[in-house]
Amino acid sequence: MSNSRVSSSSRITSTRNACGSRSPQMWQVGKRQASRAFSLYANIDILRPYFDVEPVQVRARLLESMIPVKMINFPQKIAGELYGPLMLVFTLVAILLHGMKTSDTIIREGTLMGTAIGTCFGYWLGVSSFMYFLAYLCNAQITMVQMLSLLGYGLFGHCITLFVTYNIHFHSLFYIFWLVVGGLSTLRMVAVLVSRTVGHTQRLILCGTLAALHMLFLLYLHFAYHKVVEGILDTLEGPNMPPFQRVARDIPVVSNAVLNTTAKAIALTL
Repeated sequence: MSNSRVSSSSRITSTRNACGSRSPQMWQVGKRQASRAFSLYANIDILRPYFDVEPVQVRARLLESMIPVKMINFPQKIAGELYGPLMLVFTLVAILLHGMKTSDTIIREGTLMGTAIGTCFGYWLGVSSFMYFLAYLCNAQITMVQMLSLLGYGLFGHCITLFVTYNIHFHSLFYIFWLVVGGLSTLRMVAVLVSRTVGHTQRLILCGTLAALHMLFLLYLHFAYHKVVEGILDTLEGPNMPPFQRVARDIPVVSNAVLNTTAKAIALTL
């Protein structure tokens, strides 16, 4: 009897010791999971100020993006938010899809959407990064977020020009919009960069590069974008693909809905 009591008491003691040793481990695991969740929320919360903007402010900045500033003796203010530029990039994607739909381009589903998103976001992020690096070399007083915001709002002129010229097919009308609307948005960005750059050579290099890239990108979207997409399709499928084997491109209704919703939102804000 005494042996059985000793063995049972030893089992109880070992069980308590095991529970006692596991409780700190469970506490550490729970603590790590809570810290991960908190850090994830903190990382998301870091992005909140860049998207916390009122529609009235977005409307005012859209209008300001078409009005070149005159005072370049002191640094002009640049909005440090990304909501408006991001919506303009998505609007440009929808306009490109609309332009491909109204053209005679035949393309498989998926290639069109991916190419449009890659082109628009690639230009926005790539040119912004390149211009920020160039601005750093030229000692311009601008941050990466400000450069993204400046170039993103500069796409408002591209959206207006392409939306009008994709529906009214006249090359003379496009050149007028290219010079007037695209030129105004480009002059706005150039004037802001001039006000934040010291030195005539630095201003010429920085502003000349931005103006050339921005205006040439609009020409590319209007004249060469469709041909590049067709070239990508021929590269993927082969140039000798019989016509009947190609799937006629059918843009989902979602793209039209996005375009209509964006146009209504801009009309309401204006």
